[in-house]
Amino acid sequence: MWSTLLRLIGDEGGQDLIEYALLTSVIGLVGYASFDFIRAAIGTTYGSWDTGVNSLWVPDDPTGGGS
Repeated sequence: MWSTLLRLIGDEGGQDLIEYALLTSVIGLVGYASFDFIRAAIGTTYGSWDTGVNSLWVPDDPTGGGS
């Protein structure tokens, strides 16, 4: 039994697969954790663009009032 356990500990055959799985899970967790911050930043940016674009043009008075 001890020889089997020592052989499994020393075997590095599946090491790459485990490393890639851990790396993928870390990247996924970081993406999930930062999603709220990114969403807020995108919302703020689009909100300021919307305000800027809407203030570029002022429509004529529909009643014809004026001079």
